[in-house]
Formats: sequence, C-alpha cells, structure tokens
Amino acid sequence: MITIIDYGVGNINAFVNVYKRVDVSVKIARAEADLEGAEKLILPGVGHFDHAMKQLNNSGMRGVLDELVLEKEVPVIGICVGMQMMANNSDEGCMEGLKWINASVRKFDETKIDQVTRLPHMGWNDVTPVKNIALFDGLEKDAIFYFLHTYYFECNNSDDIMATTEYGGEFASAAHHENKYGIQFHPEKSHHYGEILLHNFARL
Repeated sequence: MITIIDYGVGNINAFVNVYKRVDVSVKIARAEADLEGAEKLILPGVGHFDHAMKQLNNSGMRGVLDELVLEKEVPVIGICVGMQMMANNSDEGCMEGLKWINASVRKFDETKIDQVTRLPHMGWNDVTPVKNIALFDGLEKDAIFYFLHTYYFECNNSDDIMATTEYGGEFASAAHHENKYGIQFHPEKSHHYGEILLHNFARL
C-alpha cells in the first residue's frame, strides 16, 4: 500500500493513475488519521519552496510524518519540490526544510548553461544512477525523465547522491539516505520509465 501525501501541492491523481496501471493499491492522506499504518509514503510537490513547506506545516500531518520517517523508518520518496523539502533549507525561500536528508537547495548558475532558454531546466534529460539501489532496477542505462525546476538538490554528503544529471554541470537528480529517497524529476510525467521507477518504489 502506497500512501500519497496530499497537502494541497502536487498532482495526486497522476500518481494514482500510474499505480492503478501497475496494480498497486494506493491511499491518499489529507489528515493525520489518514497516515495510520502507512507502509510507504510519497511526498509530491510543485511550485515555490516556502509555499509548499507552509502547506505541509499547516496540514496537521507534519508531526506524524516526522515520526513515521525518522523514528519508524517508513520508506518515503520526495518528488520535485517534495525532494527539495527534504533538505535543510533552500535558496528559493527562508523557511527551514524537513531536514530528512543533509542537503541544501541551490539555484542553477545560468552562466554555465548553454541552452537559449536557460531556466527553468525543462524537458527530458538523462538520469545516471551512481549507487546500486533497487529504485533504479531496469533503469541503469538509457533512462530519461521529465524535469521542470530552477533549483537543485546539493547533498552535503556525497554518499547520499543516488543519480546524477547534466545541466550546466552535474547535479544530484536523485538522493538516498537510509529510508529516505528523493528524485528531482517527475516520474508521473515520464511515461514508461517513470512507471518502472514508481513500481520499483512499491516493491522496496
């Protein structure tokens, strides 16, 4: 059973539809009581860092999520801004992050980007796993995913980098620390490759 955290930020239905296609049960959590018995968690996110953090803090679920993730070690995957929220802080705002992974969120340096339209980093790009993690089973070569972001996840511990992508230099497009996973791209928009990754998360 996958529990998708709905705090008003993110396309929840897109994840539900992917899991229906691979025959995995899902539950949507909109309140603290909905998190009871959670086995795996998805933290989606789009938009501005501070807005997403305020929405989650005001949802009534923050305390239970910290308990599930940090104490009970329930597997969780943060997606796009959901990944960035797992860091300590972000250049995009002034609020503290969840501090689930020791990292900071930085803005891309536009001077290092060759594309005509430099930011946001938008569209399909390669993702190269650098750790042997089951989340990327079947995606070790030639996997591409859909991105849409202006800020990136900078791990303070290089051992937490799970996959990298090139955009004006190499950045961590996926991170992993213990039971906590983060991916900068959108698997729910990445067709076959995204379906494989989300199915892999359900089977961890």
